[in-house]
Amino acid sequence: MQIPLFYDTYEDAIRDTVQALGGFKKVGSMLWPAVAADDAGRKLAACLNQDKREKLDLGELRLIRREARKVGVHILAAYEARDSGYADPQPIAPEDEAAQLKREFITAVKALETIQARMGRSALLGDT
Repeated sequence: MQIPLFYDTYEDAIRDTVQALGGFKKVGSMLWPAVAADDAGRKLAACLNQDKREKLDLGELRLIRREARKVGVHILAAYEARDSGYADPQPIAPEDEAAQLKREFITAVKALETIQARMGRSALLGDT
């Protein structure tokens, strides 16, 4: 599947993201697991038709974006960034994110230890 560099509409970007994830039935079933696959696929197609009332809600868009990220498809995130005037997003590798979280945790623990030491000194001086 040839992915365009730019999209004219949000719906086009979502539609290509859905196709990259396996199609309307598959993604519709992810969005609405209690609905039969054929019906879920039709419902999703209706949500992407500008002439229909049905629209995806924020949680549904988030699910599509996250599922696309898992398989290395960044169409929707790139469209949203460009449409809002931002540079293309840079996906974070899971191991990079885990390392960053560990660094932030260590920094936070050190900050708490510093505060605790200051509180101890303050208590010794009678400044409670």
